[in-house]
Amino acid sequence: MSHLTCRICGSPLELSLVDLGTSPLANAYLRPEDLERSEVYHPLHPRVCESCWLIQLPAFETPEALFGHYLYFSSFSDAWLAHGRALATEAIRDLGLDTRSRVVEVASNDGYLLQYFKEAGVPVLGIEPAANVAQAAAAKGIPTLTRFFGTELGEELAQSGRQADLLLGLNVLAHVPDLHDFTEGLRRALAPRGTLVLEFPHLLELIQGLQFDTIYHEHFSYLSLLVVERLFAEHGLAVFDVQRLSTHGGSLRIHGCGSADPRAAHPSERLRLLRRLEHEAGLDRKEGYAGFQARVWDLKNALLTFLIDQKRAGRVVGAYGAPAKGNTFLNFAGIGPDLIPFTVDRSPHKQGRFLPGSRIPILAPEAVAARRPDFLLILPWNLREEIREQMGHIRGWGGRFVTAVPRLEVMA
Repeated sequence: MSHLTCRICGSPLELSLVDLGTSPLANAYLRPEDLERSEVYHPLHPRVCESCWLIQLPAFETPEALFGHYLYFSSFSDAWLAHGRALATEAIRDLGLDTRSRVVEVASNDGYLLQYFKEAGVPVLGIEPAANVAQAAAAKGIPTLTRFFGTELGEELAQSGRQADLLLGLNVLAHVPDLHDFTEGLRRALAPRGTLVLEFPHLLELIQGLQFDTIYHEHFSYLSLLVVERLFAEHGLAVFDVQRLSTHGGSLRIHGCGSADPRAAHPSERLRLLRRLEHEAGLDRKEGYAGFQARVWDLKNALLTFLIDQKRAGRVVGAYGAPAKGNTFLNFAGIGPDLIPFTVDRSPHKQGRFLPGSRIPILAPEAVAARRPDFLLILPWNLREEIREQMGHIRGWGGRFVTAVPRLEVMA
């Protein structure tokens, strides 16, 4: 029996979602000199709170250890840049943002999103705890605070007259160990009639799409609308609208405001519909999570069988990408360089390093043409169409693409 308690409501955590064994930190990429040292492995076993229905992992490492130096730069994905531009254009139009407005983004990464507001003449402020990533944003002229966000910083922004007319947080909420401190910070940093926009991978998609590889230690929580609405209510915030997005295998973009804002009393039809969908899927009861472990085992075995068959036939399977989700899958399945001798990644910050746990070397994308693998396993399956287009030259020697989530699929 677990002795863990829920980070939102304090209830005991006794219901398992899936046990993925032990794994190193998914973003702890290894330098060549690290190969002579052992790695630290932690249990990867998310549990379900049967009181508030938050899915969560314990915090084995501090945020400073996880995010103080980070190797994920959003600007290396064309799809993510396009996503940021579209969001900025839509927000400027719908909220009437101009030179008198203020846009603040929490976990602003390398300025990939705020640059589009800045181009439109809207004042911006980024908050990014990873110093190396914040420097990349500063080089683009994006004013950035190298800080972790929470109640203290939210209050500082309020006291200094820098509350946000638009407060953004894309793919950060799941990375926060103290959800109450973070959410209270959002409330304080938001202007009285400001709009809060958060995006996060949707738990419903994780369950239905077997996206177990999006579970890793840097993701402390796996979120539904149900959970976020409860959390907001405890801090004087409300959700008034929601959009379902295709990003990261299926995400939510929630639109929030202060609970005293007139918009809070008029939830959109999209919001009411999603509440019903989550209920019908069983996200508010134990039965909604049954059988997930067995389905994950089947998925792992399908990929292993494929890789072993190709190895025996003398064919080479390379990989594309070095995402955290790929590390979860590879470590859970026990896959190493004997089955996948290399992977490639566009980010120069990852090239020359090795994947944690599996120790598969990360090369530049040009290595694919040099090595001519028979198959290319796309680890960031959420970007598979972008990658198939970028790497289409493999078809010239008969190479094919493979994805493993939500099912094993071989494509030309």
